[in-house]
Amino acid sequence: MSRRRPRNGPLRGRTADVVLALVLFTVIATATAARIAEDNEPALIPGIGWPLMIVGCGALVWRRSHPIVVVIVAAATSAVYYPLTEPDGPMMIVFVVALYTVAAQGHLVVASIIGSAAMTAVVYGEISSGVNHLADAGLYLLAGWFVAVIAVGAVVHNRHAYLREAELRAVEAERGREEEALRRTTEERLRIARELHDVLGHNISLINVQANAALHGKDPARADEALTAIKETSKETLRELRTTLGVLRQVDEAAPVVPPPGLDRLEELTSRPVGPAVRTEIEGDPRPLPPEADLAAFRIIQEALTNVTKHSDATAVTVRIRYAAAAVHVQVDDDGRVRPGSRPGNGIRGMTERAEALGGTLTADPRPGGGFRVEARIPLPD
Repeated sequence: MSRRRPRNGPLRGRTADVVLALVLFTVIATATAARIAEDNEPALIPGIGWPLMIVGCGALVWRRSHPIVVVIVAAATSAVYYPLTEPDGPMMIVFVVALYTVAAQGHLVVASIIGSAAMTAVVYGEISSGVNHLADAGLYLLAGWFVAVIAVGAVVHNRHAYLREAELRAVEAERGREEEALRRTTEERLRIARELHDVLGHNISLINVQANAALHGKDPARADEALTAIKETSKETLRELRTTLGVLRQVDEAAPVVPPPGLDRLEELTSRPVGPAVRTEIEGDPRPLPPEADLAAFRIIQEALTNVTKHSDATAVTVRIRYAAAAVHVQVDDDGRVRPGSRPGNGIRGMTERAEALGGTLTADPRPGGGFRVEARIPLPD
């Protein structure tokens, strides 16, 4: 994600302030010279005025980085400039700009105190000098300027704060969308990995068992039966593989949509010519399940049978399915022992992830009397 350069970066902001200081210095000097010319006097600014103008205007170069120091310097130079310089120019502009900067930077209390102090000093000067330089209307107008400058600075500060907050929220929202997209991509990748693992692991294990039976069996009829089973299993493997990959591709809209497997295909899963005998027990009233729960129950049974074939010498397996009001319970028991050297793979973890993804639970442990048990509870929506 690209990052925009800050609007008030060090180079750009300082350059703008240098230009502002030069412009104000030129305006003050020109206005003072014009006033001198109007009075038919030599067009020469009093000597004390030059250093005061240079210091006051030059301080504005640092108004963004040190606003409070700059406004104090501007107030001090103005306080010296007006009593000692005659004729004088609009040096008050420097103080107004500095006061605005303090308010725009969020130092509203400081701006209010300094503005009030400056106005008090002007009133005291008018009273103590005995000369009515500003007149009553001028005093009110000057006070109004100070109030307006502080108010405008406060508005600008609030606007900048709002824009910064909006930008931060936009960045956070963008980051949240990216994280959500990454999370969904990861979940989809894991789901497809589980599907491929279950489909290929189960069917290839069956093909391996059936091939061994065909190669080492002495009964030709059993060998033909095993080869036929290999043919059907490989066909089923290709069909399920196309179904899984079709979810990824989704480019051929004319292709028929193959529904995912469910418990209605349990007989296909448990009717195998070779391997341990599988017995199925159903408790409760069988009924259609939500597709996600139906697929999870089917895959858990499929992976449990695959593990029996690959990792144990079991001769009998019992698959129990119990339909309850709030959940469907799946239990797979075998009577075998784990083969020596056999290592558990990702099957149990995949089954656990399937159950937990739907808010369910799964346990896979040896049975006390021998064999192994896989038991899962898959909750059903109301």
